[in-house]
Amino acid sequence: MEVYIDGKFYPAEEARISVWDHGLLYGDGVFEGIRVYGGRVFRLDEHLRRLYDSAHSIALKIPISRHELKSVTLECCRRNKISNGYIRIVVTRGRGDLGIDPRKCARATLIVIVDNISLFPAESYEKGVRVVTASTRKNAPATLSPRIKSLNYLNNIMAKLEALHAGVSEAVMLNAEGYVTEGTGDNIFIVNEGILKTPPVFVGLLDGVTRNVVLKLAEELGIPSEEAKLTMHDLYTADEVFLTGTAAELVPVVEIDGRPIGEGKPGSIFARLRDAFKKLTSLEGDFIVEGEHLSVS
Repeated sequence: MEVYIDGKFYPAEEARISVWDHGLLYGDGVFEGIRVYGGRVFRLDEHLRRLYDSAHSIALKIPISRHELKSVTLECCRRNKISNGYIRIVVTRGRGDLGIDPRKCARATLIVIVDNISLFPAESYEKGVRVVTASTRKNAPATLSPRIKSLNYLNNIMAKLEALHAGVSEAVMLNAEGYVTEGTGDNIFIVNEGILKTPPVFVGLLDGVTRNVVLKLAEELGIPSEEAKLTMHDLYTADEVFLTGTAAELVPVVEIDGRPIGEGKPGSIFARLRDAFKKLTSLEGDFIVEGEHLSVS
C-alpha cells in the first residue's frame, strides 16, 4: 500500500509525520472518509466540498486546490489498485511547536490513505444491530460546530466506549436538551407510520453525505420524509430505526436500550432504501481509471 503525504507517495510502512504536528498534539485538523465502489469514487465532490468548508471554518489553508486534491485522491486509488474500499483524507495544521499557537505551523500537512474498512460485522446489515443511549452528551454547537469534521473525536469515542462496555455495536448521542443528534460515527433515521424522519442539523450533528443521499432517495421512491427534533421516546416507539454513514453505509437497528424496535427485525422502508443505495453506488462516481474497473488488491 502507498500513502500520499505532502506531494509524495510513500510505502505504508514508511509513511511518517512529525511528532510536533498539531494534528497529533491537539487534534487540530479536519478529515473526510470516502467510499470506492466498483472502481468509482462515490460523491467525491461532495466530500471535498465539506472538507474545504471544514478547513475554512477553522482558518486552515489546505495547501493544494480542490481540483488538485481530487486528482491526488484518484491517483492514490490507482496506485493501490483499489476498486472497492475506503479513502481517508486528513489535513492537519502541520508541524509547529509544543505551544497551541497555530501561527507556529508554517504549512498544513495533507495525507491521503486508501484501505478497507468494516465498522459492523457483515451479518449486522441483514439482522440489525443493538444500540444504547450514551450518557456522554454531544458537544454543543455553540462550542464547536458539528458541521466541522474535525480530528478531535474524543466526544464520540467516549460514547463509543459506553456502547462497547454495554456489549452493543453503537450508541445514540443526545444534545444538552435531550434531543437525539446522531450515533458515534453515523446519522440516525426513524420510520413512524410510513414517514421517514431524521434530526435536523441544528440540534448538533454532522451534515452527512450519506444522510443527504438517503433523503434524496426517499423523495425519488415516494417515501414521505422530514427533518424533526426526536427524543428517545420517538426512537423507542418507531416502526424502524437505522443508521447511515460513509463507512457504515445503511445499518438497521433492531433494539435500543433493551427495547425491540418495531418487529425486532429490519423494516421494509429500510430495505427499499438500502437496495436503492446499492444501485446508486453501482452507477455513480468518479472513475478511478476512465472506462475500466480495477481488480481488488
